Amino acid sequence: MSSTAYDRIVALGREVQLVGDAAALLGWDQEVLLPPKGVPYRAEQMAWFGGYTHERFTAPEVGDWIAEAETKAEPDDVHADANLREWRHEYERATRLPTKLVQDFAEARVHAQAAWAEARGKSDFALFAPHLAKLVELCREQAERWGYEACLYDALLDRYERGATVGELDSALGGLREALVPVVEEAVSRPPFDRSRLAGHYPVDRQQAFNREVAEAIGFDFEAGRIDTAVHPFCSGMAPHDTRLTTRYDEGDFLSSLFGVLHEAGHGLYEQGLPKERRGQPVGNSASLGVHESQSRLWENHVGRSLAFWEKWLPRAVHHFPHLAGLEPGHLRAAVNRAERSHIRVEADEVTYDLHVLLRYELEKAIFAGELPLEDVPGEWNRRFEDLLGLPVRNDAEGCLQDIHWSMGIFGYFPTYSLGNLNAAHLARAARRDPAVSDGFAKADYGPLLDWMRRRIHHPGSLHLPADLVEKAAGSPVGPEALVEHLRERYLD
Repeated sequence: MSSTAYDRIVALGREVQLVGDAAALLGWDQEVLLPPKGVPYRAEQMAWFGGYTHERFTAPEVGDWIAEAETKAEPDDVHADANLREWRHEYERATRLPTKLVQDFAEARVHAQAAWAEARGKSDFALFAPHLAKLVELCREQAERWGYEACLYDALLDRYERGATVGELDSALGGLREALVPVVEEAVSRPPFDRSRLAGHYPVDRQQAFNREVAEAIGFDFEAGRIDTAVHPFCSGMAPHDTRLTTRYDEGDFLSSLFGVLHEAGHGLYEQGLPKERRGQPVGNSASLGVHESQSRLWENHVGRSLAFWEKWLPRAVHHFPHLAGLEPGHLRAAVNRAERSHIRVEADEVTYDLHVLLRYELEKAIFAGELPLEDVPGEWNRRFEDLLGLPVRNDAEGCLQDIHWSMGIFGYFPTYSLGNLNAAHLARAARRDPAVSDGFAKADYGPLLDWMRRRIHHPGSLHLPADLVEKAAGSPVGPEALVEHLRERYLD
């Protein structure tokens, strides 16, 4: 391979990564610390960052470097081959977008996120509607320029789950829905654990201390990360050495923030486990959001909702919240695995969670197929939600305004949550075939599990395409069987 051509792309990738990481820091700041009057200027800043990196990566000579490197590739250099595969894909997509469109999108997102936060607080979709319309228009233009074979939404999906199509997702998620419905019906009909037994005051500072203990124990490195507060929990991986988690607090329920931290720490562990020496190369990045979500759902659900977890952590919870004394680990396990119909996706139990995702996926498809006018979104959300989950929606805040995603213009993201659930169950089942991992689960020692994921999922980065990565790690292709089996064992047996 021509070292000159390939090395130039590597150097450019490093530069683009540095600028992108700086922009990610501004994005984190916007959600955590930015004062309201700083929003317009932050929009200008993000537009500049987006435009600069786009112009650098889409310069004509970059295409020449990629082409030259492709023709002179050395045999068996798997990392270079994967880098070139991804650089080619991203270059072809990026060069189809004019810089102004990239800048307009980056700026519109900042204004939309601020408007969404206000609209959610006031439970008034009308305050957010003009911003949603702008983002849908911009995303539609992006998709048209990228091109697609079957439907426009495919082009949006590819941004988050490389190679995914509506046809494949309809099959996978449709099969999951069919398998889930009878499990949901039986699980929600069972007598629930009386959550009033957990009633009490949970001061935020004590929740923060407990959450930090748990996150540190499962492997999150606080020398390379931190936890802060945000309206909507998220993980921002600026770099493997700077990974920031957020959660939100309810002083009447410590479990809400705890599971927010477990979920985001799963993302954070993935970010901290990526190959640091390849930062700025595609193989130094996560494989996809479906893989990323597998890590968050693994730690949140397969670890945090297990009996062994609470056998270990209930004594520490009692230390921070003395009124929990008298409860047993089985009580906490029952409390965190209570199946019920509920409005808020991020607080939904494992059994009903994917129904929340299916709702959003179906709505997004309808929006970009031109079948759902945006002014009808709240009503259509409410109608479909009641059909799926059997609950009337009382207001916009617990309905179509509950998630931050649309204000960020990340259409096509939601189905990766269900892909993450499928991947998590498949990987967890495969990992537990390792005696060290299985013994660790029984003793709430999750070092062997983290090591298994580090070697098979984290360290490879984007060396393989998402489905290939998971199949290689687990030894078989992903299907709904492992997830449905897991849910039946936990909720019905």
